[in-house]
Amino acid sequence: MKCLPESFYLSNNVVQISQLLLGKVLETKINNKTTSGIIVETEAYSGQNDKASHSYKNKKTQRNSAMFENGGHTYIYLCYGIHALFNVVTNIKEIPQAVLIRSIEPVKGAQHMLKRRGMKKISTHLTSGPGKLCQALGISLQHNKVSLQGPNISIYDSGITISRSSIIACPRIGVDYAGKDALKPWRFYIKSNPWRSK
Repeated sequence: MKCLPESFYLSNNVVQISQLLLGKVLETKINNKTTSGIIVETEAYSGQNDKASHSYKNKKTQRNSAMFENGGHTYIYLCYGIHALFNVVTNIKEIPQAVLIRSIEPVKGAQHMLKRRGMKKISTHLTSGPGKLCQALGISLQHNKVSLQGPNISIYDSGITISRSSIIACPRIGVDYAGKDALKPWRFYIKSNPWRSK
């Protein structure tokens, strides 16, 4: 499978990209271990006009500087100073937009994922959340600002087509501070997929 082209990420419609990423495969090759999963849940963050976004009002910091890179790079940050969260940077340089990958359905390397997560058996708890999937895939802060063309992290077209009727749109999680923007239906997941976050 070929990586999604850089042009895929350069669109100015982060909400559309967030939906188009459903069904794609996120793969990591870290410490000679290959792990991957089908993206089943995403959240869109629209940058300067989105109060829920780290780059609201175009505010650039050391933490969020990856969002101001060209689309097709990673933006990884720590949540509560503990959990790494993986975002796909979109749009062109200096227009800070990103898609948070919230959940994946494991495809390759489940044994490596289990070991990284300290689990014995496969269950939806393995990768059903943004912090969980990063831990399972071996993604950490050291992978911030890396290209999604590989070699460590890449996203592929799996050949899976997700119909509009199979996509559920609802408000994003954990952004109550954003007021009206917290109500925007910019969280997307594949209907009836058990691997989405709860």
